[in-house]
Amino acid sequence: MTILWKGIQVTFAYMLVAGLLFASGVFSVLLYAKITGHGWFDDQAPVAYAETAGANQPIAATAAEVKPPVPPARSALLDAPLVRQLPELPSGCEVTSLAMMLQFLGIAKDKMDLVPEMKRDTTPLRRGKDGKIAYWGNPNTGFVGEVTAAGKGFGIYHGALHELQKQYVPTAVDLTGQPFETLEQKLREGIPSIVWTTIDYRVPEKWTVWDTPIGPIQTTFMEHAVLLVGFDDDYVYVNDPLNSQPKIKIGKTRFLETWEAMGKQALSYDPAKP
Repeated sequence: MTILWKGIQVTFAYMLVAGLLFASGVFSVLLYAKITGHGWFDDQAPVAYAETAGANQPIAATAAEVKPPVPPARSALLDAPLVRQLPELPSGCEVTSLAMMLQFLGIAKDKMDLVPEMKRDTTPLRRGKDGKIAYWGNPNTGFVGEVTAAGKGFGIYHGALHELQKQYVPTAVDLTGQPFETLEQKLREGIPSIVWTTIDYRVPEKWTVWDTPIGPIQTTFMEHAVLLVGFDDDYVYVNDPLNSQPKIKIGKTRFLETWEAMGKQALSYDPAKP
């Protein structure tokens, strides 16, 4: 009887120790889950709770999805009207390019409508003893010379033409001096730009210098303006008022050289605000 009783005591003692060990293990697991937010038995994402209006709402603690930025389009090409400067305006490439921009915007303005509205620098032409031009107007002030075939004409630069552009396009912007990427972005947005280049899209070997009422100017009689309507990796596309076909393709490197040589002149506009 004594031996049986002692056996029962030993067995009870072992069960008590085992129970204490099990309880300790469960407590450890619960404590770990409390501290870390997940347990060794749970492979799912932890769930946090946010107090809203007195109720606990579960919020899945998943990693934020980060989408890579969408690269800009590498090309764009617009369908803009082509207006020819000849025969009426042999020196009127700039105002003709403006007419193309306005017609693209749905503004019914012809090149001949714009001519009398264009700023002029009426400084008379004077030649030196060598026959070269010594003194004349400045294209930054207004159109120099005669835009029609009635006399010798030169052209007009961005600043003076911008004043006429603003009369019809409230969001007109002068982007002269901006990187060409800015004009490419405009094309992605469906917006053309008037840009200054040369007639043959080559950098002139010789330049002309004359004095003006606001100081001397260096320029070239190859000066030209076109409407920029497209680009891709290798080419730009322009509506050239001296050409009978729209979307003339020009090597981008070649075009950029002439555009930069002419001072990176460019006129464009911003989208109309709703």
